Parts: sequence; structure tokens; C-alpha cells
Amino acid sequence: MANTKTYEEERLGYYKVLGGLLLLTVVTFIQPTMFLTDATFGVQMLIGTVKAWMIVMYYMHMKGEKLITATVIFALFLVSFFFVIVMIDVNNFQYGDVSHITSEITSAGGSSASVH
Repeated sequence: MANTKTYEEERLGYYKVLGGLLLLTVVTFIQPTMFLTDATFGVQMLIGTVKAWMIVMYYMHMKGEKLITATVIFALFLVSFFFVIVMIDVNNFQYGDVSHITSEITSAGGSSASVH
């Protein structure tokens, strides 16, 4: 038997998703000043990911697709994996004094403290 919904049921589902997106948008603006202020970046990324997932699944009609869902989940895992690796590398960067980006040596080759 086919899974059929009436127009009213379908419309109610879209309104629920819209309400969830609006609620998450409000939380996005309130969160940095109200709660979990030490982990603002992580919380904001999590909220953004949930909102993107809701949009892809419901408004782009990918909810019933099996292969697309697996592909999106794998892509999100892969992106988050590399994001974590880069953040660990940035936090543990041991050559900051010799890096052309983070060192205090100017482009002329002298130290910024010795510039007259």
C-alpha cells in the first residue's frame, strides 16, 4: 500500500519544519549571550548543520531517498572529520615562530621590534 498524504497533512509538515527553522534561528541569535558561551562556535555550527539538514531533507525532498541520505551523511562526516583535524593542527602548531604567517619577522627580513 502506498504511503499517501493529503494536502493538509503535507502542508502541516512543512509548517512544522518552518517553525523549527525559525526557532533555531532565534536560538542562533540568543545563544552567544545566554548559554554555552564557552562553546559558541561549536554550538553555532551544530545549529547551522541541523538547519541545513532540515532544509535538504524536507524542502529539497530528499527525506525518502536512501542513497542520497547516505551520501549526505558521509559527506557531512568527511567534512567534519577534516575540520577537526585542521583545528587540532592549528591548536598544536609548533612552528609559529618560523612561519611566514605567524612570526614577527617582517617581509623585509628584519624583526618588527628592530624596525627604526
